[in-house]
Amino acid sequence: MKIVKQRLKGASQKESPNHGGTLNPDTVVIHYTAGPSAESAIRTMSDPAKKVSAHLVVDYNGSVTQLVPFDTIAWHAGKSSHLGRSGLNHYAIGIEIVNAGKLLKSGNAYVSWFGRKYAAEDVVYAVHRNETTPAYWHAYTEKQISTVEEICNLLVKEYDIQYILGHEEISPGRKIDPGPAFPLDKMRNRVLDLNPRDDDSAIEDDGILGQGLVTAPKLNIRSGPAGSWEKIAKPLDRNQVVKILEKKDGWYRVSTEIEGWVSADYIRES
Repeated sequence: MKIVKQRLKGASQKESPNHGGTLNPDTVVIHYTAGPSAESAIRTMSDPAKKVSAHLVVDYNGSVTQLVPFDTIAWHAGKSSHLGRSGLNHYAIGIEIVNAGKLLKSGNAYVSWFGRKYAAEDVVYAVHRNETTPAYWHAYTEKQISTVEEICNLLVKEYDIQYILGHEEISPGRKIDPGPAFPLDKMRNRVLDLNPRDDDSAIEDDGILGQGLVTAPKLNIRSGPAGSWEKIAKPLDRNQVVKILEKKDGWYRVSTEIEGWVSADYIRES
C-alpha cells in the first residue's frame, strides 16, 4: 500500500457525501463499526441522512475501502477532545474496523446488539480501559490488526502523525471503541516509537522469559492458568511464535497480539 494524491492505493474507493472542509491531520482515531459487515458500514457512512463517515473501513480479511480523501474532514469523532483541543474531526483521520463490539453471553454463544451470535473462539474476555469489570468483546482478526498498523505507519510518514487514539479516549463515557480486543497501546507504541530502547535492555524491560512455538494444531488462550478459565481469543495456530512472560503450574502466560495463559505442554521453548 502507498498514499498517492490523498488516496490509499490498494484500497477500494467509494466517495461518501458526508464530509466537511480541509483537513491537515496530526491524529489518527481508531473505531469499530459495531455492525455485522463492511457493506453495512459503508452503506451507513454513504447515506447523507446519517451524517457520519470515516476515511477508511477495514474488513475482516484486511481489505480496505476509502470513503473520504485524507485531506478532507470526515465525520467520525463527534463530540470529542484531546490535550485541550475539541472536535477531533478537524484534526484526525478516522479508521473504522468491522467489528461487533461488546457482546452478551447467551448459553454457549455470544450475542451482539444486532442479534448475531459468535462462537467462543471469536470472543475476547477483557476489561475496558474506562471500566473496572471484564466483559465479552468480539475479537479482531490478525489481518485487521496488521492492516491497521501498516496504514498507520504510512499515515505517520505522509502526514507526520503525532497521536494514534481510540474513540474511547477522546470521548470517554460516550464511546467504548475500539475496546480491549484491539491492541491499541502496543500498536501505537510501535508505530510512534513511544518506548525506544536498546536491544540489550529489551528483554529485561519487557519482563520476557523467552520465546516459544505452538506445537498443537490449535491452542486455546485463556484468562488464567487453568482449563477452567474463560477462553479470551481465537486459538493460537501451530508454529505461531509467542513471548513467554510467566510460568505457573504447567501454564505459561504468553504474549501475541494479546496476553493470556496457555498449557505449557503445547509450547516448545526456543
